[in-house]
Amino acid sequence: MTSVSLAVGVGLICALLSALGTNLAFLLKHRGAVAAPDVDMRHPLRSAVDLFRSKWWSVGWAVAAVAFALHVAALTLAPISIGQAVLAGGLVFLAVLAERFFGFELRRRQWIGIGLVAVSLSLLTLTGGGEGEANSGYSLAGMIVFEGIAVCVGIALVASHLIERIPVQRGVLLGIAAGLGFGISDVAIKALSGDLAGGPAGLLSPWSVVIVTAAVFSFYASARSLQIGDGVAVIAVTSVAANLSTILAGLVVFGDRLGSDPLAVGVRVAAFALILVGAALIPAPVRAGEALQESAVEPGRAGASPA
Repeated sequence: MTSVSLAVGVGLICALLSALGTNLAFLLKHRGAVAAPDVDMRHPLRSAVDLFRSKWWSVGWAVAAVAFALHVAALTLAPISIGQAVLAGGLVFLAVLAERFFGFELRRRQWIGIGLVAVSLSLLTLTGGGEGEANSGYSLAGMIVFEGIAVCVGIALVASHLIERIPVQRGVLLGIAAGLGFGISDVAIKALSGDLAGGPAGLLSPWSVVIVTAAVFSFYASARSLQIGDGVAVIAVTSVAANLSTILAGLVVFGDRLGSDPLAVGVRVAAFALILVGAALIPAPVRAGEALQESAVEPGRAGASPA
């Protein structure tokens, strides 16, 4: 019993460090993306090289790799429901790190929004019951419908961020699209893990193509959203979109239950509603957001000139 308790404790410490590292990595990548030349999808390889030439972007990716390793360790050592709750609640680290060490000034509404999202995501994972978390069996029809809708919404968001008349921060729209891409990739990875049970031939699954395509899309969408948007808002909505889409996929694609009893169902429905409220509070008001975007874009252009 002592060794089991020790393993769980180590797992929770890994989860806490992973949450800290993930948000720190996002903030470092934001600093690097702003200093790099504008991402141009007409020249994807050049844009990728330019990003990694930025010291802070590369450091951010290195930190993200360590955070991912800690994430895997946490889910291996600790119960997935508890470990995931710690990881989801890690959004609070974003606010603290951004304000204390990266020069951001968060308004009260942003603190409230981040707090609501962190608590709600934690409630969703803690009330999930955990019994279906490891299940990789999926409904093919549900998978196609979910991935298809997510792809269409992502494309619509990318197109919408180009329309200046839309009264929303354009970086936020692109950040949500990036988060959906991360969610699509995560869902396809979980489905592929089930296909691999039959041997390495499972790698020939169409989900492998989905994983790579979604990952590439998210790489560029996330980088560009960090260049043109308020860093805290963009990082927060990217995380919310990725987490929420994965949770919804668990219900639609993998057959997870909304709850094991009426109380759990009520709590989870309320948590979904609070996530939407919190996410709406995180971006700064439109006029303030436009000013933040202009101040973010200018340093990026200045940083691009020496290259």
